[in-house]
Amino acid sequence: MPDNINYKHLHYFWIVAHEGSIAKASEKLHITPQTISGQLSLLEDRIGNTLFDKVGRGLQLTETGRLVLRYADEIFELGRELNDVLRGAPAVGPSEFIVGAASALPKTIVYKIIEPALQLPQEVSLTSREGPVDAMLADLAIHKVDMVLSDTPVTNAISVKAFNHLLGESGLSCFAAPRLAKKYRKNFPQSLNNAPVLLPTPEYAIRQLIDGWLHQQDIHPIISGQFDDSALMKSFGQAGEGMFFMSSTIEEEICSNFNVRVIGKIDDIKQKYYAISAERKVKHPAVAAICDTARSSLFSN
Repeated sequence: MPDNINYKHLHYFWIVAHEGSIAKASEKLHITPQTISGQLSLLEDRIGNTLFDKVGRGLQLTETGRLVLRYADEIFELGRELNDVLRGAPAVGPSEFIVGAASALPKTIVYKIIEPALQLPQEVSLTSREGPVDAMLADLAIHKVDMVLSDTPVTNAISVKAFNHLLGESGLSCFAAPRLAKKYRKNFPQSLNNAPVLLPTPEYAIRQLIDGWLHQQDIHPIISGQFDDSALMKSFGQAGEGMFFMSSTIEEEICSNFNVRVIGKIDDIKQKYYAISAERKVKHPAVAAICDTARSSLFSN
């Protein structure tokens, strides 16, 4: 949407969109239909696209109209909240904090990264969402999430205004059920040759790092399974279906929760973790707490 949008025009559009016709909006706003129609035309000229299609006697939003309406709903809802606060109505309830996490990230890492936000003096209501990074970044762009957690930074290839905040990095550890650990621990990592392994699916950054490392070491394991979900991969590992790789930062939790053992560590691979936000300088108190704690404690080693 271009700069210098006239918010009075936007408000007329918003009322028409919710009322379904210019005539009904005219009654609600107590101004003539001609005035509303003229203001809508000016808004469409500014945007460069039509906002409504005529359907019978009514109006139907175009694709651009639906996009503008989503923003207008948010703008005028915030306006109502501001009016309430200025009239002295206190903001009640906990502050909402919505996090989007890349589905490939281990759930334990996600919890450890987010947990400092729940220790703030002010009460925080957390909503955690999970999915592909591109989908999470799209939600960030329209303010559906406050922060995205990922092991890959956002780049200029993605047309989203977002900023990377490096939280830290960790080497990888190789885990297996006790029976497999006893068999393959000796002579690690060469013991992985022709051994069953469980890996993330190829589109994930960590899988590409593992593949590159295996190639450099001239190691050719048997890929017993590939997973989008790291929790499911650990469950298969727990059942003895193959060895799997996870961040060394959460070694103790993985061994305890899944009854597996560490076979060996891979310091040549560094998995990086990023908090991605819509602000270059972190101002959101929950995001700031996450960044500070991750850098000073979680990934300090």
